[in-house]
Amino acid sequence: MSSAAGSLTWSSIARLALVQVAIGSVMVLMTSTLNRVMIVELGLAAAVPGALVALHFAVQLLRPRMGFHSDVGGRRINWIVGGMALVVVSGFAASVATSWMSVNRTAGITLALASFVGLGAGISASSTPLLAYLAERVEEHRMAAAAALFWILMIAGMIATAGIAGTFLDPFTYPRMMAVTGGVCGVAMLLTLIAVWGRRDGVVVNPLRGTGESDQSRVSFRDAFAAMWADPQSRRFAIFVFVSMLAYSAQEIILEPFAGSIFGLTPGESTRVAGLQHGGALLGMAVGAIGASRFSTLPRWSAAGCIGSALALLALAATPGLGSVTAMKASVFALGVANGVFAVAAIGAMMGLTVKGKAGGAGLRMGFWGAAQAMAYGAGGLMGAVLSDLARTLLGSPVIGYISVFLLEAVLFVAAAGIVLTVSSAGQARGLRPIRRAVALSGPS
Repeated sequence: MSSAAGSLTWSSIARLALVQVAIGSVMVLMTSTLNRVMIVELGLAAAVPGALVALHFAVQLLRPRMGFHSDVGGRRINWIVGGMALVVVSGFAASVATSWMSVNRTAGITLALASFVGLGAGISASSTPLLAYLAERVEEHRMAAAAALFWILMIAGMIATAGIAGTFLDPFTYPRMMAVTGGVCGVAMLLTLIAVWGRRDGVVVNPLRGTGESDQSRVSFRDAFAAMWADPQSRRFAIFVFVSMLAYSAQEIILEPFAGSIFGLTPGESTRVAGLQHGGALLGMAVGAIGASRFSTLPRWSAAGCIGSALALLALAATPGLGSVTAMKASVFALGVANGVFAVAAIGAMMGLTVKGKAGGAGLRMGFWGAAQAMAYGAGGLMGAVLSDLARTLLGSPVIGYISVFLLEAVLFVAAAGIVLTVSSAGQARGLRPIRRAVALSGPS
């Protein structure tokens, strides 16, 4: 992509990233704070909030369809704002539902189900057109750095929201919880409006690619999806996204229990271990963004991040035998760094393939890969927990259970590395190659 007049400056990219901050802020309340209230204050089985979180991932199978409609209509900004409106309404409704459970469990759970369906639909409607909009307007050599900025700001927003909301939630009451959630949702909507203020639609990569049609009104979602599905490159990249994200998320649920049960860490200490991983991920995102903007191709950086993650998981699997807390923490930090490199390079590669693909518009292609990511992320955490429990039950050892999951993740990451290196042919890989000139990350604005 050339340095076209419509390309985004760094300040514009950062402002658009406020939408990601808004999504992360609402999500951290719905998938963390409200879940804790359901389990601790309300005494529900952990399977209830777990199923609600899985539900919002399942609903994101809508991403391809919503991306397609944003392609054909060419009104991505309206989709972004409308989707975020649904996200914030769903967030507040979830807090009402959680409060309602304290007096009417059935009615509260029913409203919670609707709220998490709304969250999944809202994220699909806002995030998919947002990433397509970004991909169409970011110069190639900035794609990895733009992806890093988006995700770093989203993580920062989640951390800030958790800290601020946690302060205002004490002393806990259900009315206070609803007030805090309402405040966070209001701020999230305001950030979204600031992000898109003054932005115009207009650059939509041909949504009819590969369909053989020129009239948008004659092309259905099924036609466009079939054309994209027939493209081997699109399918292979979707498989890469699914396999890599399955590996990425499998240790989400078991990492803190691993630190606690195997190394005897307290809840506070195990939480800090998880923080090490997140800190490593932020560092890895920065490294991946800088490296991918100056050296090699984005698929190769994605593969390098996958291989690094596999090596870190092998090291983590060896730490129970070593009995070293320091080695365990170092392995977790290294895993975070490698995960961060993989994540930004993969998202950057996704953006490049979104606008260069042979079939399907940018929104449809981004939605297709986003749906694969959501399915894998939802399944990965459950898979890790189930396999850990199964191995522990069958083999009678919690250590073997955890090690089995880490080793399986390592194998999946190696497989993902092999897949991503086959996604692009030589000519297409050159198309994804960043411009080899000394372009600072703060480049021309």
